[in-house]
Amino acid sequence: MSFELYPTRLPCGNRVLDLGRTHVMGILNVTPDSFSDGGRFSQRDVALRHAAAMVEAGASLIDVGGESTRPGARLVSPTEELERVAPVVEAIARELDVVISVDTSTPAVMRETARLGAGLINDVRSLQRDGALDAAVDTGLAVCLMHMRGEPSTMQNDPRYSDILAEVHDFLAERIAVCEAAGIARERLVLDPGFGFAKTQAHNLVLFRRMERLLELGCPLLVGVSRKSMIGRALGREVGDRLYGSLALAALAVAKGARIIRVHDVAETVDVVRMIDAVEQAEEEGLTA
Repeated sequence: MSFELYPTRLPCGNRVLDLGRTHVMGILNVTPDSFSDGGRFSQRDVALRHAAAMVEAGASLIDVGGESTRPGARLVSPTEELERVAPVVEAIARELDVVISVDTSTPAVMRETARLGAGLINDVRSLQRDGALDAAVDTGLAVCLMHMRGEPSTMQNDPRYSDILAEVHDFLAERIAVCEAAGIARERLVLDPGFGFAKTQAHNLVLFRRMERLLELGCPLLVGVSRKSMIGRALGREVGDRLYGSLALAALAVAKGARIIRVHDVAETVDVVRMIDAVEQAEEEGLTA
């Protein structure tokens, strides 16, 4: 496979991520209400231990989130979000050798966590919240732009598309243009198709099947489907029983060109990625009949 339609070095603060290979991003929700692990890692020391375990398991990035974006989730204030996220980012930056991603749409959180050592802004709202674009520019960090319509509280209210891939493509193209006009170089951008955000089951499956077309936009892809309801609906599994479905989609995402896979189950996903790499990098030189 060759999907190198974009620069393979992603600057993430004081680190650079080599996108010549696929990386696993470990999810660290410091929220009381996330759909899969809400409340488990809301204490700083517990969160730090979990982050360390994910790094030990092979995660290249840790994605710290202080606001749940599950369907129907409530908004939190900037102060509340920052109180949840900042101590964890600071501790990870001090203790671990890993790229820190912050899952936020809030300008104040972007600015403060950049100061504390974050390297990537992972924004489900694609820098559309007031002040977010300016904050991202000022931080100089890499940014992940995700497709979503509306807000988490309303996004699943009868979403409709005439062509799901085309509309996701056009939305992301427009956000890339906005970022570039503001001074964020394309080399600092990552794209997320937004599986599970303002999409039905049929939308999610068709978009996944066709998502390699998004690489035409000239940015690497991040895919986050770990334990999501699209797996539950397809397999009839509850959240705690979606590991195998998550791994299947992780493997398929890598085959379709994704370079960052955002997951809860790091060790298992790292094995999938490494096995695919071993096959793809195998050489025939020196083999005998």
